[in-house]
Amino acid sequence: MTPIKPRLGWILVVPFFVLVTPVKADTFYDYLSHKKDEIHQILGKESNNDSLYKVNIGKLSEFDLASTSMLEELPLVTSSKNQVNQQTKTIASNETWLGGNQELSFVEVVHQALRHRPEITQSIAMIAGQGANIDAAKAEYFPQVSGGITTADLTTGERGRQLYTLSATQMLYDFGKIKSSVDIEKAKLLQEQANALVNIDDIAYQTANAIVNIKRYKEIVRIADQQIKGIARIAEIANLRANAGISSQADPVQAQSDLEAAESNKIVQENQLKQYQQKLRNLLGRDVSNQQIKIPETIVKNAGLYEQTQFNLVPEMMAAQAAIQVAKFQKEQTKLSAYPTINVKGSLSQALNGTNPNNNKDDGFYNSIMLEATSNFFQGGAIRSKQRSASYAEEAAKAELNAVYLDVLDQVQLIREEIENKQKQIQTLTARQLSTTRTKELYQEQYKLGTRSVVDLLNSEQAIHSAAQEIETAKYDIYANLVQYIKITGRTRDLYQLNNISIQGFEIQP
Repeated sequence: MTPIKPRLGWILVVPFFVLVTPVKADTFYDYLSHKKDEIHQILGKESNNDSLYKVNIGKLSEFDLASTSMLEELPLVTSSKNQVNQQTKTIASNETWLGGNQELSFVEVVHQALRHRPEITQSIAMIAGQGANIDAAKAEYFPQVSGGITTADLTTGERGRQLYTLSATQMLYDFGKIKSSVDIEKAKLLQEQANALVNIDDIAYQTANAIVNIKRYKEIVRIADQQIKGIARIAEIANLRANAGISSQADPVQAQSDLEAAESNKIVQENQLKQYQQKLRNLLGRDVSNQQIKIPETIVKNAGLYEQTQFNLVPEMMAAQAAIQVAKFQKEQTKLSAYPTINVKGSLSQALNGTNPNNNKDDGFYNSIMLEATSNFFQGGAIRSKQRSASYAEEAAKAELNAVYLDVLDQVQLIREEIENKQKQIQTLTARQLSTTRTKELYQEQYKLGTRSVVDLLNSEQAIHSAAQEIETAKYDIYANLVQYIKITGRTRDLYQLNNISIQGFEIQP
């Protein structure tokens, strides 16, 4: 190989000169190999994909609500491989809890729904994709190698020439532009993790709410059965008295009408029950309508209804905060795009069936190494427009954070007032139930004596069961409100025991 004489090369991109010293091909390859080893030491090996599926709530919740400017540094996702195998617990499999007619655990049912739902699978796939985007952004630190083959000008006599080229570019300094791209992708990863938490909380809420309403309508159907039996006894008595000529023939007709109305009411309540049973069947992927699910006392005891709301634990708040970080990094990246990027470039070329245009030699070989500095001096105002866009995106994300905050605050207060009113209503309804029971007893005696009509007796019977139904409705309204409160305040993961367990391969670390 004939060495090429030193020469001075121009790079007319930024106003300065660079001294270029061409070297042999093997020296160029050694340089690239050395730079690759250095970058590996800086960046480490391939990113640990296991860390993508472990979200650290403590890190995600590190932002200050009182400050208009959020944290400048991006919270990181934990990535301890050794702790995963030791601390990760796996949700019980279907076979361990869905057999027979045994009573099901409320928490286990929630876990099963999370194992089954495709929304969680979709969130995990989005997280994995974002992890690949981080690796793609980091790849800019490594040498960029390209190659190809070209022909000569087809209008000249050398159109049969082929020129093989191989070039490599290694970034030396870019004022942090690549780092900014990596930071943006990391912030987007946190946003996807927060969105996964939103989906987990939503599925858990739907499951818990379905269980509460199934219990509600089972109780209401039971009360409807009692009402039918009570009215049927009155209808039987009315028939006997009418046949004996003691009372009017209209009494059994009225009793039959009320009996049919009670049966119609039962059908309506059974339909509601079946709808929520179907909802739970869809969430779990199988039918558990014949099995009992007990609502744990911890729902009431540990819901923290009157404790101060920890807004930093609300997944929607975490997602909004991550969106703010994305916008900040995008704005910083736009600012950095005006600065130059300094690269070292190397190229090899070999001509066949003609001259090499780089040195005008027949079938010539050419190699070179040079420094290059590039910068965008003018883009028609694009950089300034992108900066404004990123600023608006940041303001929009901050507004979203404030909107979520106000919405949570409003719902918390409404739920507290609703539960207080339901408790007062239960007290009143209990007293009403006692009085209507006493009234029914008196009406029965008076009906036997002929001083009360069957209508009075039927009305008292309906009043008793109406009060019982309203008591159960109010009672399960409280449960439903508590389940909703747990979701909107970010307490789902604690109360439903979702921390440090594998949810389709996704792990939540408190």
